[in-house]
Amino acid sequence: ATNCVGMLRSFRMLVLGRSRVLPRVTTAEYHTLLVPALNTSDRRLRPLLRNRTPSLIVPGVLANGLFWERHRKGGYQKRGPSPSTIELIRDGLREIRQELQLMGQEWKERLESDPLVVFRPGEVDVVFGFSQQEQLDRWIVTTDSDHGEGYSKAQLELSSAGYGLFHGTLESRVPIDGRIKRAGYANIKSQRIRKSFKRDAYYDWGQYNTLVLRVRGDGRSYLINLGADGYYDILWNDVYHYVLYTRGGPHWQIAKIPFSKFFLASKGRVQDNQGPVPLNRITSVGFSVGARGGHEGNFRLELDYIGLEFDPSHQEEFAYEMYKQPKYIVAT
Repeated sequence: ATNCVGMLRSFRMLVLGRSRVLPRVTTAEYHTLLVPALNTSDRRLRPLLRNRTPSLIVPGVLANGLFWERHRKGGYQKRGPSPSTIELIRDGLREIRQELQLMGQEWKERLESDPLVVFRPGEVDVVFGFSQQEQLDRWIVTTDSDHGEGYSKAQLELSSAGYGLFHGTLESRVPIDGRIKRAGYANIKSQRIRKSFKRDAYYDWGQYNTLVLRVRGDGRSYLINLGADGYYDILWNDVYHYVLYTRGGPHWQIAKIPFSKFFLASKGRVQDNQGPVPLNRITSVGFSVGARGGHEGNFRLELDYIGLEFDPSHQEEFAYEMYKQPKYIVAT
């Protein structure tokens, strides 16, 4: 309530001409606190804000806070009408049944578990397949047009040959809204695995050192994304990247990329303080493609599988040299 009052006071000063400083609020705060409060606040504000709020408060301007993140998706979370109490009860009962079934599967796997003890060199353990629609349903496709920030289109579907096909059209045309400066991207990302009753889970790839992909591309370069979300908000957007170079043409290619080559970034910015990929805490795998540098137009990436391999000849732990810096100087 105190934060809401403070933000309302700032908006009142802004609209009535008493301040030229835009209040530092997040998108979530605007939708959850300001909008309901403005409907019942100062009568002089309502007619002014009714038309001026959209131009004053836009997602590109809203700050996320200096030292903390309120939401994991940084303002891109889905919003919709709140369900009724009856709908909540009905959905809750349905989810309890599903979660109990999932818990039963967990215990069954635990009792029947047969963990790998010896990793044979050259043997690829497939983690993600793309030959069935059920496997494709576990992936999320996003583009700039999904958030009103561009005009690119993409989809993931089965190709005529029975493989996963990530394709679409990239456009770098920017919406005329005064807030978006760059546009043109498409992305697919695997859904996060979880345990019963909404508990987060992780992929444990600690026994492997190489990522193996069988793909057929169009000559473009794609970015491989390994999500490694942490518990604290500062780690929510940690992603390890490396480039996938495709040849184009009718032939398949097998790309083997050591995990030591991946570098850390957060919200698209490469971090100063680098380190090896935490292979026991992988949350997702994804691919991104962009239109920067004049690479607009159609793209096409066909996927057969994503697997893991232990290569005993690869001894490198981390490919990038770091310099010893004083504490609290290098950003993490």
